[in-house]
Amino acid sequence: MSESPVGASPRMYWGLDRPQVEHGSEKRVPDANIADSLREMASRRGGAPAVREPIGKEPSGEVLYKTMTFRELDEDVDRLCHGLTRIGFERGMRTVVMVPPSCDFFALTFALLRIGAVPVLVDPGLARAHLKRCLAEAAPEAFIGIPKAHAARVILRWAWRTVRLRVTVGRKGPWRGPTLERIRRLAEPKVQYSAPRTRADETAAILFTSGSTGAPKGAVYHHQIFLAQVELLRTLYRIEEGDVDLPTFPLFALFDAALGMTAVIPEMNFSRPGSSDPGPILDAIDRFAVRNLFASPALLRLLARHGESTGRRLPSLERILSAGAPVPAKEIARIQKMLRSGVEVHTPYGATEALPVTSTGSDEILGRTAERTRVGAGVCVGLPVPGIEVVVIAVGDSPIPEWSTDLPLPMGKVGEICVQGPVVSRSYFARPEADALAKIRDGDRIWHRMGDLGYFDAEGHLWFQGRKAHRVTTPWGPIDTSPVEGVFDEHPHVARSALVGVGPRGHQRPILCVELESGASPARADLLRELRELGATYEHTIDIETFLVHPEFPVDVRHNAKIFREQLAVWAGGAARAGSGMR
Repeated sequence: MSESPVGASPRMYWGLDRPQVEHGSEKRVPDANIADSLREMASRRGGAPAVREPIGKEPSGEVLYKTMTFRELDEDVDRLCHGLTRIGFERGMRTVVMVPPSCDFFALTFALLRIGAVPVLVDPGLARAHLKRCLAEAAPEAFIGIPKAHAARVILRWAWRTVRLRVTVGRKGPWRGPTLERIRRLAEPKVQYSAPRTRADETAAILFTSGSTGAPKGAVYHHQIFLAQVELLRTLYRIEEGDVDLPTFPLFALFDAALGMTAVIPEMNFSRPGSSDPGPILDAIDRFAVRNLFASPALLRLLARHGESTGRRLPSLERILSAGAPVPAKEIARIQKMLRSGVEVHTPYGATEALPVTSTGSDEILGRTAERTRVGAGVCVGLPVPGIEVVVIAVGDSPIPEWSTDLPLPMGKVGEICVQGPVVSRSYFARPEADALAKIRDGDRIWHRMGDLGYFDAEGHLWFQGRKAHRVTTPWGPIDTSPVEGVFDEHPHVARSALVGVGPRGHQRPILCVELESGASPARADLLRELRELGATYEHTIDIETFLVHPEFPVDVRHNAKIFREQLAVWAGGAARAGSGMR
């Protein structure tokens, strides 16, 4: 599948007009620190709640919440800055933070940023080998975590050669280092911390990817990237100070304080969002009149099914944001029934290395693009957001050291998506080989190769075709995953599908794995016949002959939405050889 359903025209850039690069000129980099935004919000919204954290339950079963105002949060950040610097924390110090979403998580992260230290954020639920490799690569000098994280650090010897400062959030164990409460007592209360002036291009944090296509990599974030993301989210989704947000992903929660929103931390398992109990989440939305909700596609699906079965509505919501993987139109239609008229579900497209890149919403999806997805056009991820340049280049696996105006493909041609702009990270930490494959230098700018396939339609909308690494390479040509799955996902008994290739590259056998809707138990022969009939309808699916039912796809720990297709392909190869499932 190398062509999209639309025609071709001369190549073009989408987003803003390309700015002229000043080669050879010296530009002073301004001072900036993302933590300054919290100080600003504390001065404007001092007594308003910044964070609400669940801390237990009443005898009646009602959830108890601890509330911290913007002023209290800012003062606690200063207190932690004084205490942390007294024990040796300093500017540029890489610090692993393994603390669940909480008031302490907010205060610690902003304190490290204010000091100029570098928080290292990695999903604690990653496979043990991946987690150990991430921490070894980051070479942190400090480790802040709950007792469980410290115990794992000691037993599994995480970064044991480099960590010299340790802080425990909670009860202290047999390891060295003070508790967070001890750090707080080291500082005089209500003494403002004089923060060093960090540069806008100075490293602010290292954020590790989810590892859905290989080992996780640490994306280097500068302060100017965070600041650009805050402003882009504010303008793109019309977020206002005083809005109330329920963030179900810790990193997005940090944006709330910078945006002046109250963050209501839900009672849920953040490592398994797709298996959470929807009741407490929906109760928190109603109780605090939440206006903004960020939910992964897996959690959105959970909430939508609950609403469909109970008739529950969410009248306070003004917007929903969902990212991490494509959101099926049928799930958007389900959740839309829980919302007031005019409230949209927004699905920004991006990655840890660049977010957001494009955005679209439920009005456009349900009204225009879903029908094309059903017939194999891929998933429309919308128009590029202001300030972001997006192009499509030829598919390849070799490094591209320098940018060339010959790289962008004509409209309608499928290729790899490349992005450039103020929210795009310039490098990975300590991974020069990954930089060589993913980054393209363009003067003093950097283009990031997303590793995703797509094309532009005549109106400038970007259509996602699947990951480059997941493309099935058969003897008769490559098959992109998203156009195939869009066809089979329409079957009423199919919750989602995943196309995988079995065999050596270039000679792979395409196999479609399906995960059934909850409670669905169709007759094997009927389901096989109906899936084959669906596949025979379109030229790009006619060669799919093997279908396998999987009980539950392996997914990432961050969003529970990105399918680990490499694992699924191994399973599919064994199942197909054994003759299980359907054929």
